[in-house]
Amino acid sequence: MTYTYLTTEELADRIKYDVRTIRNCLKDSVLLEGVHYIRPFGGRKILYKWEQIEKDMSGAPSVSRLMQSVMA
Repeated sequence: MTYTYLTTEELADRIKYDVRTIRNCLKDSVLLEGVHYIRPFGGRKILYKWEQIEKDMSGAPSVSRLMQSVMA
């Protein structure tokens, strides 16, 4: 599969989150290295895989669906 790689700033533009929120809150808790982002050539730069992030965002369960599973 071919991925569209985005910088943190480009990802922030697409998902309407602040760059600091992505770096401090989402990275390594919601966005995982190897799944949602890579460090090319073992460096410090981070590139996010847009298609994987978009897939996971649209497939995330809604609160009502989570509540139904708890009530069942």
